[in-house]
Amino acid sequence: MKVSFSIIALVSIGFTLLSVVVATSIGSVDVPFSQVFNSVFVCSNDIGASKSHCGVDAVYQKIVWEIRLPRILMALLTGIGLSITGAILQSVTRNPLADPYLFGISAGSALGAVVVISTISGAMISITFGALAGGALSVILMLTLAGRSAVQVERLLLSGVAVSFMLSAFTSLIVYYSDPETASTLLFWMMGSFSNSEWGDLPLPLIAIIVGLLLFVVFRRWIGAIQAGDEGAFTLGIPVSQLRLAMLVLCSIITAVLVAQVGGIGFVGLMIPHICRFIVGSQLHKVLFMCVTLGGSFMVWVDVIAHTILESQVLPVGIVTSAIGSLFFFVILKTRSRTQSF
Repeated sequence: MKVSFSIIALVSIGFTLLSVVVATSIGSVDVPFSQVFNSVFVCSNDIGASKSHCGVDAVYQKIVWEIRLPRILMALLTGIGLSITGAILQSVTRNPLADPYLFGISAGSALGAVVVISTISGAMISITFGALAGGALSVILMLTLAGRSAVQVERLLLSGVAVSFMLSAFTSLIVYYSDPETASTLLFWMMGSFSNSEWGDLPLPLIAIIVGLLLFVVFRRWIGAIQAGDEGAFTLGIPVSQLRLAMLVLCSIITAVLVAQVGGIGFVGLMIPHICRFIVGSQLHKVLFMCVTLGGSFMVWVDVIAHTILESQVLPVGIVTSAIGSLFFFVILKTRSRTQSF
């Protein structure tokens, strides 16, 4: 029986909200659901209030608002951002294996951020600009290798993989020549973590994702036409090369902003769009909606696993996503090989 998109949308929204609430209650100190609910909806204007004022213990209030909610919301935004950029990259390149990690955008952003961290002990805004510069560098190198027209999508993907390896090598070189303390910090940051997230870190990723989503939705028909084939898009008067380049740049900006905040996290943009298409079909606006809910929920649960799988230690989230994503990558390759063999 075919389930309507409205029901799927309502269920996915409910699952996302439930994921945030449950994740807020799980940790080294378990917070009862009632305390989480009251802390968020009853005592939100009275942070640090005692239990006698609004029914929430002061310790639980501090854990929820100062530690867990910023971290969980950052995980939610990261999952959304990487998922929607992966969906767009797969659409404009017509390649199911495309995502910010494999295209070299994450590697370039990480290189720019690492250069800033290792040379300037500055503010997050400096790291963000470094990540943006690195992401722009990766796109420029990728387009240079693939050709200025950027029409040959297979070559574009191969160029992205080559750029990813090259920039990752430069990043490793910088880490190698850093002092032990800086190298340890860089290595942990490069594997991805939400542990140091604060409320002040959330606005920039939120703005980048909202602007990106709006532009993706506005140009969804053009992107859908490219997804069907460049020749058909040309006959409709769509500037294919310019639109593909614009989408690459926009995806690199969103990725760079996220990498600057949480480090390198791979395979999310590869997995989630495929799962979303399996659930709701290939229409881009439906896929993007599911990427928002499913991608955000997925990253929230990855963060929960990273904080609970090891006792007294926090596992970098990039390790968890890479472990899951590599298996998913193998499944996609196997499925494509079977399809092409018939």
